[in-house]
Amino acid sequence: MSHPVTVAVESPRQPEIELLLDGSTAYAQSLYPPESNFLLDITTLEQPEVAFYVARDGERAVGIAALVAETDAESGELKRMFVDPGARGMGVAGALLGHIETDAASRGIREIVLETGDLHDAAQALYTRHGYREIPQFGQYVGEAHSVCFAKSLSALE
Repeated sequence: MSHPVTVAVESPRQPEIELLLDGSTAYAQSLYPPESNFLLDITTLEQPEVAFYVARDGERAVGIAALVAETDAESGELKRMFVDPGARGMGVAGALLGHIETDAASRGIREIVLETGDLHDAAQALYTRHGYREIPQFGQYVGEAHSVCFAKSLSALE
């Protein structure tokens, strides 16, 4: 990285962000059958209950993630976490998680939940390193053969 990574809430409808979304989709589709992919589309990512985060190295977008939380919700779901392959291993995902967790806690969200795939070993390791614990499948993921779910309490951040 040539600059410190910055993270901010931005619109997902930007050409370079759409390229990261396309990369995320292609990666997920290369690993799992269509019925095992739970990717939010760009229109959903623009909804009021979704905060869409972009990590940048200077001006260049290098990572994305979304937090979905209904108004007055005590939990939020992390979705569409993806780091550009050329920026992996440089702390981008950790920067995204840290920023999202702090932002969520300041909004009254007490827990972040997420689903990842059983073949996403690096993602599972990342979440574990950052204090997430594996939980039973929830919501639309119940019974999904490839889904592994995690959660993290944000009470320490309040």
